[in-house]
Amino acid sequence: MSVKNVSCPVEATMEVIAGRWKILIIHQLLEDTKRFNQLQRELGGITHRTLAKQLREMEERGLIKRKDYQEIPPRVEYSLTSLGRSLERVLLAMHAWGEYYGRIASRKK
Repeated sequence: MSVKNVSCPVEATMEVIAGRWKILIIHQLLEDTKRFNQLQRELGGITHRTLAKQLREMEERGLIKRKDYQEIPPRVEYSLTSLGRSLERVLLAMHAWGEYYGRIASRKK
């Protein structure tokens, strides 16, 4: 996957983590290393195809690492790289802002 030329660091961040599932996948992998089916169960609602695509894109970007144990039946585990782990603060900030927004939005109703 080629790196798009962006004019703003926020745009670069959004380019890497854009979409509904990538942030949720990162959140799950911050807890621990997970296998494919475990991720799919915990994310609920993501299709096999979408999860595979998102994981592949995140691996290409250097956010996650895929460990294939070369066993039968196949066993593959996914974990965050140090680059992927560096997004923890971003997710925590998004979480805090989401809570703040929820409080503000509920007052306006």
